[in-house]
Amino acid sequence: MTLLTAVFAAVISTIVWYESSSRSEMKIGMLCLMYWGASLMWLVDAIFEYAELGAAYFTPEAGDMLNDFYLGISVVALGLVIWLARVLIKDPKGVVREALFKNGRH
Repeated sequence: MTLLTAVFAAVISTIVWYESSSRSEMKIGMLCLMYWGASLMWLVDAIFEYAELGAAYFTPEAGDMLNDFYLGISVVALGLVIWLARVLIKDPKGVVREALFKNGRH
């Protein structure tokens, strides 16, 4: 489930990156690379786990699947937090800067 969650996040972020006109401003490519990196990591993990378990790899327990899904969602959320922090720090459209200076005048 971690691999599946990361691949879905990678595909969705890649589609958003491809369709976005402000892809370089918002650094959506960074988000894509994080998710594709996580997908590659879990693909390697799945290969080694399949080599160890054999056919039993394809019949996981429901609790294990749920734990893997929570882990995958946690990694997707962490990737979004890292990307959002980078966007807010760089502030490509000047929104944060404008809000800070606007509140500072009063």
